[in-house]
Amino acid sequence: MSALAYGIQLPVQSQSTLYAEPWETGAGPDDLVAVARAADAAGFAYVACCDHVAIPRRLAPAMSTVWYDPVATLAHLAAVTERIRLLSHVAVVGLRHPLLTAKQYATLDHLSGGRLILGVGAGHVREEFEALGVDFERRGAVLDETMDALRAALGPDEYPEHHGKTYDFAGLGQRPRPARPQVPLWVGGSSPAAVRRAALKGDGWLPQGDPRERLPRKIARIRRLRADAGLGGPYTVGALTEPLYVGRPGWDVGRRTLAGPPEEIAGSLRAYRALGADQIQVRFRSRSRAELIEQIHAFGAEVAPRLD
Repeated sequence: MSALAYGIQLPVQSQSTLYAEPWETGAGPDDLVAVARAADAAGFAYVACCDHVAIPRRLAPAMSTVWYDPVATLAHLAAVTERIRLLSHVAVVGLRHPLLTAKQYATLDHLSGGRLILGVGAGHVREEFEALGVDFERRGAVLDETMDALRAALGPDEYPEHHGKTYDFAGLGQRPRPARPQVPLWVGGSSPAAVRRAALKGDGWLPQGDPRERLPRKIARIRRLRADAGLGGPYTVGALTEPLYVGRPGWDVGRRTLAGPPEEIAGSLRAYRALGADQIQVRFRSRSRAELIEQIHAFGAEVAPRLD
């Protein structure tokens, strides 16, 4: 059994009140770069960036309107990091024509030397779809077809071809191609439809905040669906951990936060491997960029070696 990989959702780039720390409000590009470089140096498998085009006023008090574009953000960070992979968690690819999505992400993969992981999801903000002229009610079916189209458009062929109900294209060349024959597609979401999509169309699954006790049943369903469909090959099951704080915090980090000595945190996180996860996405409580970077380094040096 391979070691449990670990990645991080970047701060600053999305500032929902569900998880953003107060210091992120005044942060910007320099902070993003510093955190990404720290994660790169600490052995993290990936940094992740979210996707929203525009937030309606009714949701802004909870979600905020700070949502960096994932392609621009990950491309910027690709240029200032060395090995860490670049994950869209998740791109709402149904909002855009798959040839446009393929052009953007193929270029990102090409420029980064093959470090892209394209995480995709159906989306949930109706007004975004309406503003862009996309049918919100059909977003699941459109995502299914979009993934098929992206398999072609992000593959090795200069002239990809796809014929479907929503999209139809052939004879249109796109270069540069991705740096690898196929960009990994991870599917986000925990609804029954999302889990099925992840199993049958994805190369991995990104759950949406499922507590630990719910993971085994959903992971078992993914394994069963893939086996029944005769699907093999590499597959990456993810999990989102509780908020973390390495060490004994001298401030209130919240009752859900997993805090304590490195060996205790590692012992708790190893349980995710036993549940069937291949990688975990972590988020640290912090009061400043400096404290977050300290947490990242402490995790990489003291917790990660104990995850095996």
